[in-house]
Amino acid sequence: MSKDILYLKIANSVTEQIKSETLQFGERLPSLRSAQKLYNVSLNTVKQAYMELESRSLVESRPKYGYYVSQTSQRKLALPSVAQMKLSEKKNTPQDLIDKVFGTIEGTDITQFALGIPGKSLLPVAKMKKCMIDVMKRKNDSGTNYEPVQGSEVLRREIAKWSIVMEGKITEDDIVITSGAMNAVYNCLMAVTQPGDSVAVESPVYFGMLQAIQLLGLKAVEIPTHPIYGVDLDALKKVLPKLSACCFVTNFNNPLGFQMPDENKKELVRLITEYNVPLIEDDVYGNIYFGAERPKPCKYYDEADLVMWAGSVSKTLAPGFRVGWVAPGKFKDKIIRQKLVQTVSGPSLFSDVIADFLAHGRYDHHLRMFRKKLYANYLQIQKAVNQYFPDNTKVSEPKGGFMLWLELDKRICTEDLYDVALDQKVNFAPGRMFSQYNQYQNCMRLNYALEWTDRVESDLEKLGKLIKNRI
Repeated sequence: MSKDILYLKIANSVTEQIKSETLQFGERLPSLRSAQKLYNVSLNTVKQAYMELESRSLVESRPKYGYYVSQTSQRKLALPSVAQMKLSEKKNTPQDLIDKVFGTIEGTDITQFALGIPGKSLLPVAKMKKCMIDVMKRKNDSGTNYEPVQGSEVLRREIAKWSIVMEGKITEDDIVITSGAMNAVYNCLMAVTQPGDSVAVESPVYFGMLQAIQLLGLKAVEIPTHPIYGVDLDALKKVLPKLSACCFVTNFNNPLGFQMPDENKKELVRLITEYNVPLIEDDVYGNIYFGAERPKPCKYYDEADLVMWAGSVSKTLAPGFRVGWVAPGKFKDKIIRQKLVQTVSGPSLFSDVIADFLAHGRYDHHLRMFRKKLYANYLQIQKAVNQYFPDNTKVSEPKGGFMLWLELDKRICTEDLYDVALDQKVNFAPGRMFSQYNQYQNCMRLNYALEWTDRVESDLEKLGKLIKNRI
């Protein structure tokens, strides 16, 4: 038998095992060496077979861990729908609902599926504590002095050093330290818009973006967004001449979880450059990828200095430290002047602690473990939704981050469901929070960045039953 046919025979054999569920979603395939012995073939033949399975979207490679049966291989539930473009419908930003959900932030007896905050057990708390003690010993002023308005030079240098994905295109001079990524986004909006201007956002969109846009007296233009490919670039192109800015989460979007393909990112940058419209890119989830490598942000393809690239450590290290940053391109001076008026500078102690952790805390090791735990949680929550939720549930397919978006039966109002679930100590983010229009009422966002316990599993079963009882 020829080598070419042999690799296909192995690939077809594994395909049948996946289809029959002998090999299940999330399971690890035999290592290349083990498969070589198992099939009595060369290593190259096994590699070809596994590459063939990857091309069929049946398995995915995870560097240093091996090959796994992918989430697309046994997908039983459909992807969420893409919303239609709305330009004239009456707006109704759901501020009361957002306030209600955020009111549960201190509820220790609640299973917290609602807010995008990583559980304490997933964070390197002990190492952060050690960094804080080390910094306090070294600092003569105990962190009481101002730091430069642009932010601690040491921290900016560490952030630039850790921005390996930019391949040297970012230096410490390009970065401004902010109070978290949302503060960076808000500052960017202030720098490039005037009240009454229009700003493009995804739909569904992270509710914080809508709040910032509303607070600045701007108009949000919700662009139809696909759960795998992201923003509809044809729809965006039609409204670009009327826009003052775009504000997108291109990597592991909140709430849909997609990773915009590189070709789409390049085209997006080409379009904003052609129309001279700044892009505010919130890349706060960029390091939380499930694939082989950290995806590039749009900023990587930006030659005109129009992309304002924002990030933070709030999702990976220390949510409460509020340490974020932005590389604002040609708008840097304006951002620094705004920061001087608003806050003068950030807390120098937290900047130094984060800089120390990036320099000595083995951030790469923490991120690897963090991603591994989150991916395991993602497999668990997908399995639980498949098992406990109605068969007509539509579910997103995140490539990273820690958000799952569900579209339920049209008869379900998740705003009403929220109150019933909260009575049973379970919460989630109702879909109405993610639009300025009356839409996504039958949708919800679930956070899976929490310690996976029997209670978490049983609370998902409880939530599934509550939904089934309302159909």
